[in-house]
Amino acid sequence: QVQLVESGGGLVQAGGSLRLSCAVSGRTFSNYAMAWFRQAQGKEGEFVAAVTRNGYYTDYTTSIKGRFTISRDNAKNTVYLQMNSLEPEDTAVYYCAAHLGGYVGSNLHAYEHWGQGTQVTVSS
Repeated sequence: QVQLVESGGGLVQAGGSLRLSCAVSGRTFSNYAMAWFRQAQGKEGEFVAAVTRNGYYTDYTTSIKGRFTISRDNAKNTVYLQMNSLEPEDTAVYYCAAHLGGYVGSNLHAYEHWGQGTQVTVSS
């Protein structure tokens, strides 16, 4: 059974930074493509960023390019989302997701395993 546990969310002022972490246990982490999604209150879930199993390729939704960075440490079974220059529009619950196999990018339905989410609130 794969378990994903996010941490690092919180309240930050606009322009600030946060670093989200997602610790994965239960299986070989390097076999999983990883991604971050978010869901703002009253809105549908939205793709944020994804990374391949070896960490060499990443992809981002347009609205966060240049501000957010996804990375992973396969030795620590952890994927990260560094968020800089945060904006009030980034306020959402952030979820990490895992897919056993090759890269699936923004395809939400391809991810078999999800964390419980961590709240990020950006004040203006």
